[in-house]
Amino acid sequence: MTLDRVKRGCLCRIISMPSEQVRDQCIRLGICEGETVNCCEIVPAGPVVIRKKRQEIAIGRALAKKIAVEEI
Repeated sequence: MTLDRVKRGCLCRIISMPSEQVRDQCIRLGICEGETVNCCEIVPAGPVVIRKKRQEIAIGRALAKKIAVEEI
């Protein structure tokens, strides 16, 4: 499953990022493979908002479609 398909309130773990460019973008946002995040909000036709610890991060749909996750 990819991050753009996660339901609101779902706890998930980031399992893979397909390319070095995607990894670089995610590292800039403060997330990496193996991290556990909570999906706070899904804005229709907008970003996916996740919470990592006490920080909320808005990830654009195009990037979210490239991040593989698993539900916990």
